[in-house]
Amino acid sequence: MLNIPYELWVGWRYTRAGRGRRRDRFISFIAGSSMAGIALGVAALIIVLSVMNGFQKEVRDRMLSVLPHIELFSSSGERGTALADWRSLTELAKKNPEVVAGAPYVSAQAMIARDQTLRGVQVRGVDPATERNVSDLVGSMKQGSLDALQPGSFGVVLGRTLASALDVRLGDPVLMLAPQGSVTPAGFTPRMRQFTVVGVFEAGHYEYDSSLAFVNVDDAARLFRETGTGGVRLRIKDMQEAPQVAAQLASLLPAGIVASDWSKNNRTWFAAVQTEKRMMFLILTLIVAVAAFNLLSSLVMAVNDKQSDIAIMRTLGASPGEVARVFVVQGALIGVIGTILGVGSGMLVAFNIDVIVPFIERLLGMQFLPKDIYLITELPSDPRMADIVSIGVTSLVLSFLATLYPSWRASRLQPAEVLRHD
Repeated sequence: MLNIPYELWVGWRYTRAGRGRRRDRFISFIAGSSMAGIALGVAALIIVLSVMNGFQKEVRDRMLSVLPHIELFSSSGERGTALADWRSLTELAKKNPEVVAGAPYVSAQAMIARDQTLRGVQVRGVDPATERNVSDLVGSMKQGSLDALQPGSFGVVLGRTLASALDVRLGDPVLMLAPQGSVTPAGFTPRMRQFTVVGVFEAGHYEYDSSLAFVNVDDAARLFRETGTGGVRLRIKDMQEAPQVAAQLASLLPAGIVASDWSKNNRTWFAAVQTEKRMMFLILTLIVAVAAFNLLSSLVMAVNDKQSDIAIMRTLGASPGEVARVFVVQGALIGVIGTILGVGSGMLVAFNIDVIVPFIERLLGMQFLPKDIYLITELPSDPRMADIVSIGVTSLVLSFLATLYPSWRASRLQPAEVLRHD
């Protein structure tokens, strides 16, 4: 027979006590509600954080479909230096085993006009032959082809939202105005050039679909001779390693050439998402904390109800520590079972949210994510083991802390005082 400490048996017996006296059933009901509250809080935390991770991953992937992992450019703002030597800079960067490919680029701000409509845009000059090696822009094309951006053709590829706002289609002309220009007796005249729409892309990210325009790198260099930034776009094997790779490239690059990764270029957005995740974690942890307080209340009631049992155990030779462990076991079992149920149900929903949400939408006859607003129709989910483990540990710690006061109170009971009043 297994030599199991009697505190475990007594604690387990108290946990499952639900029959007999009405008071026992009431205490059991409070303990069960505490267990359900812990399970609900843990499941809610896992589901919400998984959905937030899914949104972050979805947005990040859509951003990187048109943005590079790392950019190399001149810190002095001299576009020609980095752009002219882009091949040698690419070969130098490839000495790092994480770097896969490189391509030249020119970046500048401009205005695009069509009839009476004027829009501010971020212009990216790219080389169609090498751009497919550093981004997924080719896969994002909805109309036309990226290969149509030939030098001297002055073609432009617009985001779908931007093309819709300008009311243009393939073959339509648009007027692009550069910030710099010339001063004439009539006033300041901006440099402008007519471009022809040769393609439309859709990255699935509103900011880029509504404000990005791609042209040939040579055409961009000619139009933005003074205000553009030029350099090399790099693609690496693992986008998550971009900050580390950019730091490693700093020691390889010539003086005056800096490396900037995608997380640094979008630091504000990612910082906001991380802050939101932390706040959501703290807010939803309050659900588990409330359940832990219910657990504390149920244990205090159990201690008051079991005073006679405690007195008998003390009379039979149980030490105060052994009595305390009985109620620690009772509370810990409630916390462990609630946490296991919460982790199981939370993971079940998080890993099958692509099936559960459409079923609820069909059942209620509504759509949670209209495509015209959110650009995605399915609720994304990305359960991460680190989040699940931290949630489970937090729940267990709160449950354990809730057992300390009731168990201490039980250990302080004096058998003589209890038996005198019975």
